[in-house]
Amino acid sequence: MCSSAELPKYDRHQSYEWNYERTPSPVSFDIPDVAGDWSFCGLPVDSPLGIPAGPLLNGRWCLYYASLGFDVVTYKTVRSKARECYAMPNLQPVECDQVSDGITELPAASTMKGTWAVSYGMPSMEPDVWRADVEATRNKLPQGKLLSVSVVATVQEGWTIDDIATDYAMCAKWAVESGADVVETNFSCPNVSTCDGQLYQNPDAAQQVADCVRTAVGQIPYIVKIGHVPSRAAAADLLDALSTSTSAIAMTNSVATQVRDGTHLLFDGQRRGICGQAILDASLDQVSIFRQLIMERKSDIELIGVGGISSATDVQRYLAAGANACHLATAAMTNPGIAMQIRSSLEAAH
Repeated sequence: MCSSAELPKYDRHQSYEWNYERTPSPVSFDIPDVAGDWSFCGLPVDSPLGIPAGPLLNGRWCLYYASLGFDVVTYKTVRSKARECYAMPNLQPVECDQVSDGITELPAASTMKGTWAVSYGMPSMEPDVWRADVEATRNKLPQGKLLSVSVVATVQEGWTIDDIATDYAMCAKWAVESGADVVETNFSCPNVSTCDGQLYQNPDAAQQVADCVRTAVGQIPYIVKIGHVPSRAAAADLLDALSTSTSAIAMTNSVATQVRDGTHLLFDGQRRGICGQAILDASLDQVSIFRQLIMERKSDIELIGVGGISSATDVQRYLAAGANACHLATAAMTNPGIAMQIRSSLEAAH
């Protein structure tokens, strides 16, 4: 057994493929309890802590983080066709305190200071590969842990919204058939140019896709992941569009901006999603707005807080803002022992 300080982690200096193949094994620690009765989309869990789509490249990564005190692990977004990862850098540290509305550019940093630009492009293995891996992972996942699978459409030239909805629904159905406890559709990826990456900005299209997915997956818990919503009115429109089909909404999937390294823009000048500590305040504000709207509508949709969480205090702030669960990506990638630290702090504060 290694100490928490020695835990292996994703190596941002290596390729996505390298990290996919070199997966840590589950570890054995005494995981601190978190007082209270917790649930995730109606399913019992031991804590509000989970991992969103992103860090868990395959089932072995899921099992590793489950052993570290995360109770909901989300299998990285998968597709109906194989898709290669973007070229490196996939994780570029940036200089930033807290992002604000209207920000268009951030400077690159040489070392990680809590925030980075993410550039993967939602790569995926072939369906036969990921479906078998999801099934094997669900069979190996310890009792009390939940496996969520994130899916996205692979948009082809000439596709209509009906085609996109059908592709989303097919992938979601495959995930459920492979054993997923929960399915998530990614309606927000700032690093792709196709409309699937911005569905959350089009409530009518989002509703059509979500309704199609709900029909395909039956009563299984169903989550929609969204990006940064610019206004309360836009949040209300999106919430109303998703209210008939969705169990929960996960937010926030980054805040997009360009990244400058000296005199030139990285990523060919394209915007990339900013993740980590710098989006904490913006994500908390969004959770609070959606919770107010949910209460006004007497809706039972749950909220999953994502963005900038790196301490027990951050978790408590999200829960106070109205989140039902708190999922960590950046902090978990840079410090795999973070869930145990947060659980210890929550236990001590109880």
